[in-house]
Amino acid sequence: MCLAIPGKILDTEEIAGIRIGRVQFGGVTRKAYLDYVPDAVPGDYVMVHVGFAISKVDQDEAARTYESMRVMGLLEEELSGDAA
Repeated sequence: MCLAIPGKILDTEEIAGIRIGRVQFGGVTRKAYLDYVPDAVPGDYVMVHVGFAISKVDQDEAARTYESMRVMGLLEEELSGDAA
């Protein structure tokens, strides 16, 4: 199962006209495409699905989502990249 995971944008860059951000998901940092959230800036939280930030969320919503996923045992599965 693939879910959107909330992450905090640490920084952004533009490569070949595409906005990419370094996004932190708990202790894991990955790059994500930011073109679907053009107003997102470092410090914002975004929902990331298959490498694309698809919406902005506030910090409280990100924390609630992390906790729900942790309780369901989905957080480790999603962040490991081993999801089927």
